[in-house]
Amino acid sequence: VSVYRWAANVKHIWSLHTIMGIPLVAHILRLVAFLYQALEDVEKNIFTLRETLSGDGEVEPNQDHVLQIALEICKEGVLSLFVQNLPSLGWEGRKDLAHCWCILLRQKVDESHCCVQYIENHVDLLDFLVVCYKNLEVALNCGNMLRECIKYPSLAKYILESNSFELFFQYVELPNFDIASDALNTFKDLLTRHEDAVSEFLISHYEQFFELYKRLLTSDNYVTRRQSVKFLSEFLLEAPNAQIMKRYILEVRYLNIMMGLLKDSSKNIRICSFHIFKVFVANPNKPRDIIQVLVDNHKELLKLLHALPASKGEDEQLDEERDLIIKEIEKLVRLSV
Repeated sequence: VSVYRWAANVKHIWSLHTIMGIPLVAHILRLVAFLYQALEDVEKNIFTLRETLSGDGEVEPNQDHVLQIALEICKEGVLSLFVQNLPSLGWEGRKDLAHCWCILLRQKVDESHCCVQYIENHVDLLDFLVVCYKNLEVALNCGNMLRECIKYPSLAKYILESNSFELFFQYVELPNFDIASDALNTFKDLLTRHEDAVSEFLISHYEQFFELYKRLLTSDNYVTRRQSVKFLSEFLLEAPNAQIMKRYILEVRYLNIMMGLLKDSSKNIRICSFHIFKVFVANPNKPRDIIQVLVDNHKELLKLLHALPASKGEDEQLDEERDLIIKEIEKLVRLSV
């Protein structure tokens, strides 16, 4: 329980009896006053640290001092204290601490980042930051700190392969829009920052990942559906993800999801799903079961495609692609007769 919450509830303990002859209420009030003062001192020190690391707007930071501070912080294990005690700080203290964290991680000794190395040896800090998305008070601060960590391949790789990664599939559907959006940004960074690590991860965790992602695509939450299909339409079409895309478009279960999204009431969702659907159809090496689904549903599909709205800025290209996909489906139907 944070010091602030504890202090705010002191008024509820006035009815308690004394212990060892000392009024319990007075004892707790003295303790709370001490903790308040200690916390205030901590937050002042964090603010001073922030000014030392980034300057005060008038005086630039001394880079030699900044590097020395980073080395001492790692040596004394202060990074762990930063993370573990983040929930106990007030709003300004958390903001200052997150700012300091980002600067510290960038400090290099020769060719290595000393604070990144510290986190590599204390990966439980990454798990802690991910779990903190469940805490409304610190979620956004932890999101900033996580995205700074994700800039480094070793830390991003750990999060991808940890049990904590699956929590993001829950976080992007949190009822708090700001936190859900922040979690989605972190999720996107994890899947786009380091191409080799992501490719390796998806190849080895293909079934698990896309089964979880399917839940986002079919979510009852409109924002979740829209953001997940938009990201997937961009992600699969990136050149580094070609192998993943080739595997994805061979599966009927994912074709069925895209066909379902083509019926969505949202224009944006229909357009994004079309950009994935078209790859299933345009694939020159379509499996027989994919062809069969397209033929069996050709009437409804052609109707949906003809009704597909054009997207601003790409109307002409979208119309051309739609016409090509319509022709390909009609060709499949003719060949099946």
